[in-house]
Amino acid sequence: MMHYLRTWSSALLLVLLLIGGTIASPTATAAPPPDAVYDALGDSYASGYGVPPYGPCGRSASAYAVQLDGRQQIALDDFVACAGATTVSLVTGGQLTALDADTDLVTLTIGGNDIGWSSAVTACLGGTDVQCTGATELVRARITNQLPGLLTTVYAQVAAAAPNAHVVVTGYPRLFSPKFGAFLGASSKEQGALNDGADLLNSTIKDAADAAGFQFVDVASRFDGHGVNAPAAWILGPFDPAPFHPNINGYKAYTAAINSALGPVKLG
Repeated sequence: MMHYLRTWSSALLLVLLLIGGTIASPTATAAPPPDAVYDALGDSYASGYGVPPYGPCGRSASAYAVQLDGRQQIALDDFVACAGATTVSLVTGGQLTALDADTDLVTLTIGGNDIGWSSAVTACLGGTDVQCTGATELVRARITNQLPGLLTTVYAQVAAAAPNAHVVVTGYPRLFSPKFGAFLGASSKEQGALNDGADLLNSTIKDAADAAGFQFVDVASRFDGHGVNAPAAWILGPFDPAPFHPNINGYKAYTAAINSALGPVKLG
């Protein structure tokens, strides 16, 4: 009888050890999360225009979308940003066809071409003080009165085309560093007024993005001290083939801002 009990106890102990070993086995590891399907939309600031060579629509391998590919398990699927795009031509040009229910992440830079921003910069660099003031005020009026509705419309279309995606909307940099003095025909004061216009543009984009439930990423502070007239400029000059667009360091700044902002976001 005692022999039987010892045998039964040994068998029970072996079973318990086997069960425990199975539960605690270090070889049972969870599968890694899938890569996040990423689609990149927008204008020339999203296409990487300013750093050749270019593909269709001024798309560059230096664009922030390409730089983000592979980080934080982000897998770039469709890169359809196009130089010159507006909130309207983004849609009519077919960028939304890149999106679907499988899209996990969307980045979008849009709005600058809708307000005629370049006309104000040109007027301040090469025109009179009166022309600079008039052009700047016109652009500010467009930002305030026209842009919110345009953004609301295109954001709703993006949300409908990618219903399961986390959407990141970026702003634009301030183009000038007034502390370095006058630049061509633009005084430090006029540069400051243009930078104030960029701040208004960014706050308008942020408000529309917040209302749509999108994440806004501000890049302006990263460009501080690196305006077009700075010794270490991250913005290309007016005589460059891609005037007033980021150079490679500028696009690296965009990438760093987005990558940092996405840190706590769970994708995939």
